[in-house]
Amino acid sequence: MRIARNSLIVLGLSALFTTGLATGTAVAEPPNIPSETTARSELAALTVQADGTSTGYSRDKFPHWDDQGGSCNTREVVLKRDGTNVVTDSSCAATSGTWKSPYDGATWTAASDVDIDHVVPLAAAWRTGASAWTTAKREAFANDLTNPQLIAVTDNVNQAKGDKSPDEWKPPLTGYWCTYAKMWIDVKYEWQLTIDSAEKAALTEMLDRC
Repeated sequence: MRIARNSLIVLGLSALFTTGLATGTAVAEPPNIPSETTARSELAALTVQADGTSTGYSRDKFPHWDDQGGSCNTREVVLKRDGTNVVTDSSCAATSGTWKSPYDGATWTAASDVDIDHVVPLAAAWRTGASAWTTAKREAFANDLTNPQLIAVTDNVNQAKGDKSPDEWKPPLTGYWCTYAKMWIDVKYEWQLTIDSAEKAALTEMLDRC
């Protein structure tokens, strides 16, 4: 299982902060998205059972946007990673740049129009195993820069998604369904979360578009 290695991620990103990104508008892409073959194997390995309840859930139980060094928190690191020509001030806040959301294809030039989506929402994780975790483990999940769990997307699209699983919500761009399914499956696999039967059916259908 891959474990979040935030210190290594920050070291790697420090060079990116210094040298900048290539010209053009890149689509946001988290690290370690598996191949279709790997995603299908991971999906087959997941435990299928009914989701638990949301009783006791609170976002505060998943401390997020941790300090990642260099005055940057997790959100700011992802904004820099997923944007193009991102300029930050002394506090690491993005003052300019371009972000293309793969969920809907929209392009934004203000960081305030961009949300950092938890691909597997915190509440969905709670219902599928995270309720039994320690707060420290939930914090690592909420700030996971190693697996394909965090991605910069259009804010209102992220808000429409909420805590829905793929049988209830899919990205507006059908061409992204394959990638989204691979990310969702990998995060569930790496963190040993469960899925329900409707979720598995939806993920299988999405993989069939790969």
